[in-house]
Amino acid sequence: MRSPSASELLQVWERGLNQLPIQRALSLLATACPTTPLETLAQLSLGQRDACLLTLREWVFGSQLVSLATCPHCGDRLELTLNVADLRVAALPSVIQESALTAQGFCPDRFTVTVEGYEVEFRLPHSSDLAAIANHPIDAQQTLLNRCILAVHQQGEAQTVDQLSPAVRAAIVQQMAQIDPQADVQLSMTCPACTYQWQITFDIVSFFWSEINAWASRILGEVHILATAYGWAEADILSMSSFRRQCYLEKVGRSGMG
Repeated sequence: MRSPSASELLQVWERGLNQLPIQRALSLLATACPTTPLETLAQLSLGQRDACLLTLREWVFGSQLVSLATCPHCGDRLELTLNVADLRVAALPSVIQESALTAQGFCPDRFTVTVEGYEVEFRLPHSSDLAAIANHPIDAQQTLLNRCILAVHQQGEAQTVDQLSPAVRAAIVQQMAQIDPQADVQLSMTCPACTYQWQITFDIVSFFWSEINAWASRILGEVHILATAYGWAEADILSMSSFRRQCYLEKVGRSGMG
């Protein structure tokens, strides 16, 4: 996995304007892992995917994250300053080893849980599952779980998924969360104004994309100013380091060329 260039990131942003969040996440990983098939990346567990996106975000924008939250009790706005390390909740791979993915095809591990006399074999959800259930909003959780259950046995006899009780299903979901906790990162919040406490879900896909969207707007503005002032091509401007672009922008500002 590698950090994308400014030009590559801009291309991901442009494609992502017409994509769903799941597709945006995979587009980002595909750009960072150019030799890995997209279908292989789509089979990363959601926690593994998000761990990789968290690392990619750190490479692109740094280790500090700043966000806003609204207190659901009093409506006060809170500014959150976090570090990437604060959001890593498990020892999952934070960098994709492309050679291993290509060679092994990244077949998801199989896990087993025994509840109420049932032995259930399952795998972890991945991006392909989320894409498949996008058209099933009403029973999405049930459909997702059914896709991930590989086999059900009771006293050595094969059983159907439909026979599993809500308690057994809840136990499977809990086991998935324990195995892949990066897939559901919860942040504990306390409002300084009213002391109300609650939890929010941190979604690296939406957070990273909002940052990319803001960055793209800013970088296009910089390209416009420098192209107008110097007649340079977009590719040449994007290939510059951020520091060099800022130096030229300051010169344009002082000379009134923009």
